[in-house]
Formats: sequence, C-alpha cells, structure tokens
Amino acid sequence: MLDFTSALYLGMRHPSAQLAPWSCLTLGQPAALREPPGAQAVAADLAALQGCEAACVLPSTLHLFWDLFGMLAAERLVILVDGGSYAIARWGAERAQALGLPLQVFPAGDVVALRRLAAAWGNGGPVARRGGRRPLILADGYVPGSDAAPPLASYAAIARHGGGYLLLDDTQVLGVSGPHGGGSARQHGLRDGHDGNGGHLLVGASLAKGFGVPLAVLAGSASLLRRFAAQSQTRVHASPPSAAVLAAARRALALNARHGDALRARLAANVAQWRAAMAAAGIACRGGSFPVQRLPGRASLQDALREAGVLALAQAGGGSGALTFLLRADHAPAQLVQAMALLEHHTRRRYERGI
Repeated sequence: MLDFTSALYLGMRHPSAQLAPWSCLTLGQPAALREPPGAQAVAADLAALQGCEAACVLPSTLHLFWDLFGMLAAERLVILVDGGSYAIARWGAERAQALGLPLQVFPAGDVVALRRLAAAWGNGGPVARRGGRRPLILADGYVPGSDAAPPLASYAAIARHGGGYLLLDDTQVLGVSGPHGGGSARQHGLRDGHDGNGGHLLVGASLAKGFGVPLAVLAGSASLLRRFAAQSQTRVHASPPSAAVLAAARRALALNARHGDALRARLAANVAQWRAAMAAAGIACRGGSFPVQRLPGRASLQDALREAGVLALAQAGGGSGALTFLLRADHAPAQLVQAMALLEHHTRRRYERGI
C-alpha cells in the first residue's frame, strides 16, 4: 500500500535500536520535583532552534495548553481565537474561559476583525470603563489545507500593541518550515522578548509530526517560561516525558542538524511534483507549498483508491468532502507518479459515469 495518511513529514522514525540506552523509563518523580535526565538539554536545543530564549518540554500539547491557559487565566486578558485554530489548543482556551476569561472567535486570517476586537476589549474601546483587557491571540502556525500561513506578523503586532500575547500552536510547522526547521517564529521573523518587547510571543508545539517524536515543547521568553515551570499543574500531578521519548527527541534533533535541510528540500520537491501533476490533470488542489494537499470534492474516491493500493484521508466539510494526501520526504517520485495516475484515472471514471 502507498500510504498518504501519515504526518511524519520528514520521514523520521526512531527504532529502539538506534536510540541511546536508558536505565529506567521514568524516575517515579514529577518534573516539578526533578527533571528527567536530558530534559533540560532537549528543551534548550528546541528553544535555540525556534529562536526563543527558553523552552520547557511536556508529554503532550494537551498537558501544555491545559497548564498554560490555567496560568494565563489569572491575568486580565481576552482570548481572541483564529477560526482555523486546532482543537487541542482550543480546549485549553475553553479552560481559561471556564476560569473567567472572555473568549471570542474571529474569521481565520482576518486581521481587520482581530484588530477591531482587540481595540474593543482594550483601553481605547467601549470596555475602557471596565478597565480594558489585553489580547491573548491564539492561532495555528499553519492550518492544514490552507494555501498560506495566517498573517502571523500582523497578529504579533496587534498583541504587542495591546500589551498581550500571541500564542501559536506550531505543531504542523516545527521541523518542516523556517530556517533549519525552526518553525513559524523564525519563518516570520517573530521575536519572544530579545528585542525588549516584553515577551509577547509563546509557541506551543508537538514534535510528533516534523520530528516523529510524541513530545511537546513550549517556547518563549525566559521570564514567561520561569512562571510556567513554577505554576504548571501537570508538572506536579502527571508523569514527565519518558526516557525513551527524550532519547528519540535527542536523535531527531541530531538528525535535523545533519540532514534536516536535505530532507526539507526533498519534501518540497515532492510537493512541487504533486502540485504540478494536479494542475496538469485539471484537479483542484489546496495546500500551497505545505505537504498537506487537500482535493475538494474528492472524498468519494477514497474506497476506490484503497482497493487500488493507495491510502488517503477522506475529510468531511465543503459539500462532498475532501480527499487529503499527506506527503512525506520519504515518498519516492515513482510512488507519487503511481498515486497521481490512479487518482486521475478514478477521477475520470467518476465523471464519465456522472457520479
């Protein structure tokens, strides 16, 4: 089977035989009491990769966003959520909403709507008499199936102007885009406090896609990360990342340093090959230069393609749904040609039958 359902974009896999050994999977102690061996070094390397002052690693983005929004709920903020944001970060935002922060959603990528909301809730808006609220802007670094990233630099400027925060879920981007795979902060020239702006930027991400490791990282200014480590609840009440996961993260970062740019170039070539073939066949395809390629109205082809040996994702929404192909650096050009030929064949058959 040709598998286009895996989001291991760089093709990184971490067999146990290729990982550094460990004496025990866990210390039996929470991270708040004692960091697992190697956790701080991995966090420092991830902070440097993203161009941030500091970072903290956690078992998952669910742990990360639960803790982070719990901490930020104590501030006088309003949560402004980009409509394209992923579910897990939204769950964290809903926790802060339950703790008393107001929350509003604005249309994905709509800077004008965001600026209007930030002004309305801020000191210059109609709520000024209630003291105003600073914006906490939540957005994804990239929304799968979109042709371009959200206007993150504009979001950051609005957050900085309002004395608030831009919080990015960078799971799709970390390892895949930006200089050396550093993700959205480096790709868009965003800063976390190095330039004296008060540390308005926070980046949460999983390494499970670009780097193939089920580990989360929160990066930002050193002062914000110190607060997070001191106030985190899951670092007290939940197990920290295991020794096996940390060993896989160390290997992923080493592979990225040696081969990451070549893997990203190969992935970009695969995406370009795919999009050129879709254009030549007259098949509409969304996703821009990102490896998530979405074909609107093609969800009904999933079963026929599976029978022919090609796995793709059928996703609801947009009329008859979309068929999504997740491209990877380890897809050979011949595999792409085979999948594209089958897709074109079954598309033609469907239209000939008037389906």
